[in-house]
Amino acid sequence: MKRAILVLLVVAAIALFFGMGLDQYLTLGALKESQGKFMSMPAQSPLQATVIAFALYVVVAALSLPGAAIMGLAIGASFGFWYGTLLVSFASTIGATLAFLASRHLLRNHIQLHFGNKLKAINGGMAKDGALYLFMLRLVPIFPYFLINLLMGLTQIHTRTFYWVSQLGMLAGTMMYVNAGTQLASIESLSDIISPEVLLSFILLGAFPLIAKRVAQAIQK
Repeated sequence: MKRAILVLLVVAAIALFFGMGLDQYLTLGALKESQGKFMSMPAQSPLQATVIAFALYVVVAALSLPGAAIMGLAIGASFGFWYGTLLVSFASTIGATLAFLASRHLLRNHIQLHFGNKLKAINGGMAKDGALYLFMLRLVPIFPYFLINLLMGLTQIHTRTFYWVSQLGMLAGTMMYVNAGTQLASIESLSDIISPEVLLSFILLGAFPLIAKRVAQAIQK
């Protein structure tokens, strides 16, 4: 009964988000139009601005709503690189962990039904490489973070391991978006942030630990 109520609350929150048209505010165009307004908030009330930004990011990540990238840009523009990185890193990881727990305890049947074919590959990778596999997925931005959160909730990985590996693995992407936010005026589309060269570097960076492990195993044999 409690599980059904929680599921209904999650569904209601997502429906309310789209029903009220809040998604239109999490676009690059809307962000640039209101740039002056939200950039002045930290100067007027630093604590209040931090709490609001942190809470909103956690909610967006936990409910797997579109707009996390835009929020990363907004926080970078408002709080600067270092403080913005700190804020987004913890907010995104906490939100991801909440989505992970929701998948594990509330949405297991639904996720299994719609993404069960992808789960075999995830389970295979986790069985072979464990946390290293999750770290690689987090580093490579071609895999949607929300999908990783949901699918990992169906594996046997411990919540604590999921949290620290996610925070470490998402840090590079977090820094990239927050840094781009500090130069918001020069960004015309999200493709300006992730160029093919940047994407390739992330893929190589993500694959490196796995390749190194394979080489070490080959040498041992």
